[in-house]
Amino acid sequence: MDQRSGKRTTRGRAGGRTGAALLLAGGMLLTACGAGGSSDGTAADKRSGARPAQGSTGGQPAPDAVAPDQGRPSEKSGENGRNGEHGENGDTAKPDIAAPDYLSTFALDVDTASYGYARRTLGDGRLPDAADVRPEEFVNSFKQGYERPKGNGFSVTVDGARIGAGAKGGTGSGASDWSLLRVGLATKAAPPSSERPPASLTFVVDVSGSMAGEGRLGLVKKSLDILTDELRDDDSVSLVTFSDEAETRLPMTRLKGHRNKIRDAVDAMEPAQSTNVEAGIERGYEESVKGHRKGVNNRVVLLSDALANTGDTSADNILERIDSARREYGITLFGVGVGSDYGDAFMERLTNRGDGHTTYVGDEEQARKVFVDQLPAHIELRARDAKAQVAFDRRTVKQFRLIGYENRKVADEDFRDDSVDGGEVGPGHTVTALYAVRLREGASGEVAKATVRWLDPKTRKAYEESNTVRTGAIAGELWNGAPQRLQVAAVAAYFADTLRGGDLPGTPALGELASRADKLAARTDDGSVRKLATAIGQAQALRDGTGPEDGGDGGEGEIG
Repeated sequence: MDQRSGKRTTRGRAGGRTGAALLLAGGMLLTACGAGGSSDGTAADKRSGARPAQGSTGGQPAPDAVAPDQGRPSEKSGENGRNGEHGENGDTAKPDIAAPDYLSTFALDVDTASYGYARRTLGDGRLPDAADVRPEEFVNSFKQGYERPKGNGFSVTVDGARIGAGAKGGTGSGASDWSLLRVGLATKAAPPSSERPPASLTFVVDVSGSMAGEGRLGLVKKSLDILTDELRDDDSVSLVTFSDEAETRLPMTRLKGHRNKIRDAVDAMEPAQSTNVEAGIERGYEESVKGHRKGVNNRVVLLSDALANTGDTSADNILERIDSARREYGITLFGVGVGSDYGDAFMERLTNRGDGHTTYVGDEEQARKVFVDQLPAHIELRARDAKAQVAFDRRTVKQFRLIGYENRKVADEDFRDDSVDGGEVGPGHTVTALYAVRLREGASGEVAKATVRWLDPKTRKAYEESNTVRTGAIAGELWNGAPQRLQVAAVAAYFADTLRGGDLPGTPALGELASRADKLAARTDDGSVRKLATAIGQAQALRDGTGPEDGGDGGEGEIG
């Protein structure tokens, strides 16, 4: 039990339930898995942002599970960098459809900051750190075009394609019997701005010395000026700044008749000393509570390079101190990252624990996308504590591997436990999860059933929506006739996995990935895909030692 929030985290419960089974099956698992598997008991706490070590994602076949008549199936191995790869020992064993190792459960994630920061880093002539690369955030940065639900819940789309085989460096290696499965979740598009409830936004702005560089505080000021023009008269904003201490620059103020006053407060911000994120967030939540109005969407927006060096620099400790305000008033935390040196992992931990999400802004074009196209329309939440569970059919699936989502993992048995945290999702968001799936030879029938569960933000009532996919729906070739948006998602996922040193089945070389992205950009007429191709080319040049390619920045993603 998380004593701070009253909700269970994903770590302790799974570990307690698996302990006895591990004692019985431990010797056999060590033999079958070698250095691979670890139990659900070591799963990352979704709110802590803890991540497993990066590196290989398991190019060899997954460790086999214990056959059903031999005891407990094998433990999940995602925590050792294998991204949740699962398998079965002995194809002749009687299938056990409910076996827990044929379930994959995770909290939904709409963050995109990892991809935005990776593109900024590549543009600056550096390869991103493997620990900062999260494949799900690369994939979720691109439009997928899923059918939207008619109501306030989710639509569930499941499809895929065969990865195919080829020489290493061509169309990928080790993929002759693997497929790529796409699980797509989408919420209803945002209503017109005039129809949403009013918003109460507290901006917490980092004015420390590190924010003095290009593309930092100046970009933040420009972003807030843009947003001041976009918000409605009945919306309210407050402004808090922090360096070594926090200061309230503007108490909660209605936009009507006060836009110039707000702009003056924004324009007066200047860089100061060190970075005390703790003081800024605490003061920001205090101001948000003071300005709280019933029936209004209350949100704290943190704009920072997240390079905390003063006060408490633990994300969990910081959020602990404002937890009662978060729970009682429903205040969510939206993180906007800036700067070439950016504390990506720290910002992600803060927003995860703050029931929010992150994005990254590198220039004015991206700022306009975030503060004009996204934030004003998506302040309202569609779902709280949203989780997804994919149940694979052992009669058709031999192995599967979730790509990314390591720090969003949830114990399978906690899927319907609404005291366990999930993810928060707004209107017009899409969430995509990709799986590498190895089918049994000659398999025919259902492959997987995907279910999303969420709580209504107002009533806290739980809802679910499901969809299934059969072998015929994933029989086509990925690079020859599969939906173009599925191919874009595949390129983004393979790119991310390459950057963090993985070896997913069928991963093309960077040159081929760039070429595929170029062709997809032309077919889709999508500038964000063109920028993906540029980023891949920059990574290839850096890997080859030939220097970065020049390319502009821009916004990505589908939120609307």
